[in-house]
Amino acid sequence: MSTTTSTQLFVALGPLDRELVDPYLEAHQQLILDPTEEQLAVAEAAIVRAAFTVDAALLDRMPALKVLARTGVGTDLVDVEEAGRRGIPVVITPGSNTVSVAEGVFAHLLSLVKRLPTLTGLVRGGRWNDRGAVTVGDLEGATLGVVGFGRIGRKVAQIAEAFDLQVRAYDPFAEIPEAYRCATVDEVLRSSDFVTLHAPLTAENHHLINESRLARMRPGSILVNCSRGALIDLDAAHAAMQSGHLAGLGLDVFDPEPPAYHPVFDHANTVLSPHLMGFTQRAMALTIRAAVEGAMAVLDGRDPAAVAAS
Repeated sequence: MSTTTSTQLFVALGPLDRELVDPYLEAHQQLILDPTEEQLAVAEAAIVRAAFTVDAALLDRMPALKVLARTGVGTDLVDVEEAGRRGIPVVITPGSNTVSVAEGVFAHLLSLVKRLPTLTGLVRGGRWNDRGAVTVGDLEGATLGVVGFGRIGRKVAQIAEAFDLQVRAYDPFAEIPEAYRCATVDEVLRSSDFVTLHAPLTAENHHLINESRLARMRPGSILVNCSRGALIDLDAAHAAMQSGHLAGLGLDVFDPEPPAYHPVFDHANTVLSPHLMGFTQRAMALTIRAAVEGAMAVLDGRDPAAVAAS
């Protein structure tokens, strides 16, 4: 494909729906979904999906690049420091999937508290009369612990109040209302019936929830992770599930992705989703719009709404 000097090329790095991008491009801008080497070499903007690796080798193939726009906030696979050295800002899109992830937390939580997988199996298998052996719980009056109180953690707390849940929260950096605030992660774990994780994945937070921390959780508690897979030691979680100390486990994220099989996946009180809670139709539209608008801001010489720190 030939291009003119007046055409600004946006290339998709990873799968992208053209219908979500084209409405925001100007007449002189064009999206390439499956770029050739020639198109990569002249592209001025790239829309980067979560599973796509952007390293120095790729940047070498894109000498005209002026901006990387990541659809989301995670930059684990993007060499932000190398991009910064080359004067290429990495736009991120915080907030566009906040509501979707928070709702996903409650989808997992309600499924586990109300024992939906088990009850589905009873009806499907013609075992109606076994229903008396299944204990179904409630959210009202229980305590939800929120580890990480950024945008998603705050939205989770807001939804929790609508369910008449008590909220306890910990975050070493964020402002937390006095009524929610805990001094440590362990305090959250000890005081909560349900725990949801919204902490970033750092070296310190790798296996944040491990054997010793699981032991501090209330017997019969439920753990949900819609943040980063490596926050939980799955071997330790499996042992806690087998002993009954942990009554339910909801996982939307894994390490790595896609994950290798783990025996905790087969537990009757485990609910799994393939990292889709933040990728609803509405959230994806908002995320891609924010990525495109951020890229266009850079190309126009304006400051984008948010960039990753290098």
